[in-house]
Amino acid sequence: MFGKSTKDIMSTDTAVSVDKDTKYTEKTSTRSQEINLIPMDNIAGYDVRPGMYEMNGATVIPGGINFTIHSHQATSCELLLFRRKASEPFAVLPFPDNYKIGNCYSMIVFGLTIDELEYAYRMDGPNDPSKGLLFDKNNILLDPYAKAVAGLSKWGVEEKEYKGYRARVVKDDFDWGNNRQPLTPMEDLIIYEMHVRGFTMDESSGVDFPGTFDAIRQKVPYLKELGVTAIELMPIFEFDEMHDHRVYEGHDLIDYWGYNTVNFFSPNTAYCSKPEYNKEGNELKRLVKLLNENGIEVYLDVVFNHTAEGNEHGPVFSFKGIDNNIYYMLTPDGYYYNFSGCGNTLNCNNPIVRQMIIDCLRHWVIAYRIDGFRFDLASILGRNEDGSPMNQPPLLESLAFDPILGNVKLIAEAWDAGGMYQVGSFPSWNRWVEWNGRYRDDIRAFLKGDDNMEQAAANRIIGSPDIYNPETRGHLASVNFITCHDGFTLHDLYTYNYKHNEANGWNNTDGANDNHSWNCGYEGETDDVEVNNLRHRMIKNAFTVLMMSRGIPMFLAGDEFGNTQFGNNNGYCQDNKISWLDWSLLEKNHDLFTFVQYLIWYRKRHRVIRVDTERCSVGYPCMSQHGLTPFWANFHGHHHYIGVMYAGVHKNGKDELVYMGINAYWEHQTVTLPAPPEGCKWYVMIDTNRVDSVVMDMVEVSGNVISIPPRTVMVFESMLIEE
Repeated sequence: MFGKSTKDIMSTDTAVSVDKDTKYTEKTSTRSQEINLIPMDNIAGYDVRPGMYEMNGATVIPGGINFTIHSHQATSCELLLFRRKASEPFAVLPFPDNYKIGNCYSMIVFGLTIDELEYAYRMDGPNDPSKGLLFDKNNILLDPYAKAVAGLSKWGVEEKEYKGYRARVVKDDFDWGNNRQPLTPMEDLIIYEMHVRGFTMDESSGVDFPGTFDAIRQKVPYLKELGVTAIELMPIFEFDEMHDHRVYEGHDLIDYWGYNTVNFFSPNTAYCSKPEYNKEGNELKRLVKLLNENGIEVYLDVVFNHTAEGNEHGPVFSFKGIDNNIYYMLTPDGYYYNFSGCGNTLNCNNPIVRQMIIDCLRHWVIAYRIDGFRFDLASILGRNEDGSPMNQPPLLESLAFDPILGNVKLIAEAWDAGGMYQVGSFPSWNRWVEWNGRYRDDIRAFLKGDDNMEQAAANRIIGSPDIYNPETRGHLASVNFITCHDGFTLHDLYTYNYKHNEANGWNNTDGANDNHSWNCGYEGETDDVEVNNLRHRMIKNAFTVLMMSRGIPMFLAGDEFGNTQFGNNNGYCQDNKISWLDWSLLEKNHDLFTFVQYLIWYRKRHRVIRVDTERCSVGYPCMSQHGLTPFWANFHGHHHYIGVMYAGVHKNGKDELVYMGINAYWEHQTVTLPAPPEGCKWYVMIDTNRVDSVVMDMVEVSGNVISIPPRTVMVFESMLIEE
């Protein structure tokens, strides 16, 4: 298997031959030229030659494999070759001095086949922790540019054969055919956030291979029926779910969410339905291709703020052993800055790290056709090497203008664990949009009935112009969300006043305390019909406001059918029914699903909700705020009412007016609507107080005055009387 004979390792239109002088020759059917790769040396019994220095990682080339890695401060480097799952390398190849150009080591090793091959590195150099130098020639180091990591394909299993992490060589021959990415305009996005494993792991999902990319493929008809236009996958870069494994009260707790990255270029192989040796990523590519064919974009939640190597007490398996004081932000005495809250902070604006991040994102766009990225704790990407905020961070600017990334969506979680909060001020170059944490907090507080929240909530609904200047950022800079993976589900938001994270093993001290939640009068699940009806209505209220808000709506998978985490608002370690979607609730709460489905359809149908159009015949502004009377937006904290109207012209040339009235008060309130255009009347389209909240019987608003029930959202549409 690992002898010196050369085998055909290229694609079907490529042949590899060995001539009498041991030249490794590539002959292709598409061009007549020959590339002769002549071995220059023999190391550890293998023919080798200096490699291709600009080709990072391990790459199959005619007759062998090109290995390239760089280190600014290493004094020597060794390539370790392993058979699959072997505990010791079968060959160790030191890089000769003349195989190094600048800080880059590169070597072509001939006669290797990739089927059973795994590889790693060892580096030597100065060891002075006070200066951030951690070289140790005994450490086995994972290639930062590896396209697959070995030994992690079985979820929840610690493979004892492996000492450290090793890489595999991937041959990318996936056929995308004539696949075209949707390129969905920003105003048409409806984002659905999901965890790959949790989405289908419960037996109620009814899929083959639950918890995998293939299982999501079986749910594509469901996603299309729901109407979302993009899915956002929680971390799928390779991570080791067992690296913080612990047992609490007999339950295994692991790194379920996956925010501790092991390698940025590799997909999480445990999310595959079966091993994909040397073709890692194909199952994910099949998923992306199918979603794109159905008009659904795919975004990745990426974590460039820290890695799984942790602080000075953490393991050394890659970056620490290659260039610790380059890849991480260090204090003057060699300790790790912890702006991530996870032990270390990636030094994103160092030129070496910046280039790696750009290379990584390009890889995912080119090889996987990813449509967008959500950057976890993105404010860290704007910190200088000493941790200070930068005015024009070079990394963020590079990503905004990179030609390969020209069509991808760039979404920032515009804060970090070090106290930097940049919602509204994140450097954007009109390319970046932001998770709007203030939308979440203000809408939650208003809907549950907090005083003095009308103005803030009204601003959130019309695109947060007080945060994002419409003249420079437009009305689409805000990703609006009420729930996400981090916090309560929408069901739990109206079932619990307090978090219930006891199962996490930290005495309920982890997770956020400021949830702006309301249990509707009883903590936890209950058989009380009145309480459950109110909770159901509150969920519908939240969904209605979200889908009727200017900006980009996003919601958490399962919220559309009332999924629960039983009050846990920080399920990062829960690989069980706490975090898995319970698909039996889809049948139980099917009215909620059809209501959300209708809201999505309604948003798509009315462009005036999403963007400004031409002025309507009455001359109303494209967006306007209202109190209990029209255009009286001098909100009083005790009214607990907001009216928002969208007015413009439909593509058919007719006036299009949509008004949403939100009564967050616990009593009926009488509301006067703005006068509709001549010959038109207002009709009720949505009434969350009704069991059938979608109003199909054309209820007319008499005299533009209507009484809105307690804790109810209603949507009105102006129509010609003869309609």
